[in-house]
Amino acid sequence: MIDVLVDGVRLAHRHTRGSTGETLVLLHGTPSHSHIWRNVAPELEADGHAVLVYDLLGYGASERSVDRDTSVTAQADLLAKLLAQLDIRRCTLVAHDIGGAVAQLFTTAHPDRVDRLVLIDSVSYDSWPSSTWQRIIRDHLDDHAAMSQQDFEALLTRQLVMTVADPARMTGDTLKAYLRPHRTPIGRASFFEHQVRHYDSTPTQRVAPLLRTLATPTRIIWGAEDRWQPVDFAHRLARDISNATLTTIPGAGHFPMEDAPRRIVEEIRAALA
Repeated sequence: MIDVLVDGVRLAHRHTRGSTGETLVLLHGTPSHSHIWRNVAPELEADGHAVLVYDLLGYGASERSVDRDTSVTAQADLLAKLLAQLDIRRCTLVAHDIGGAVAQLFTTAHPDRVDRLVLIDSVSYDSWPSSTWQRIIRDHLDDHAAMSQQDFEALLTRQLVMTVADPARMTGDTLKAYLRPHRTPIGRASFFEHQVRHYDSTPTQRVAPLLRTLATPTRIIWGAEDRWQPVDFAHRLARDISNATLTTIPGAGHFPMEDAPRRIVEEIRAALA
């Protein structure tokens, strides 16, 4: 990952060139960063596609600016500026979790710039924050500075374990990679201020009526055992987006890139085909 300055802020990104004419932009969610694509992006690059992976503003290795909006609406605006700076005029958006909200906002605003849309366990409508995150917001959003690092990591670990169908997949080095951006006082504060404070379904409820106008070929991929975004929302998206297909993945949770990375690669390839 290298840094690129976009609209006055630093984003950590990797942009590989391809030979097929396809450009794929991979958008992560929360509590996550671009690490979640580590078993997916290399396979797509090996297929010859151009691939852009980056950490959203306030996430991962990107800047944690104290005076910038990091809501999904602001992230969609920043995505437009990043693509313009990298001279990416058209792309396929592959988006997970709140990255899916960013993708919905961007695609409905710029349908001529998105060849295909792939939504993976995406937030939508009024589906977020989940009940467990609602409790965290109620109990800790305004007093997180008083939490010990040990208590914070225990809280975040409990949430991360909920993202996979097989808890063994969220242990060891994998768990450490998701915790790493938050293992400093700044990282912990950034997690609450740049991520949790913006867990707000208003933008996805506002964009919902526009989904029915989309002609963009859309593939919806969902972990059948998602505990945060129930599969009912996947079916609702598939009904509302006229040119959509839906695939559910048995034995996968909210982070299917951890539970079933090979299947995610296959589904993205099918969307491109």
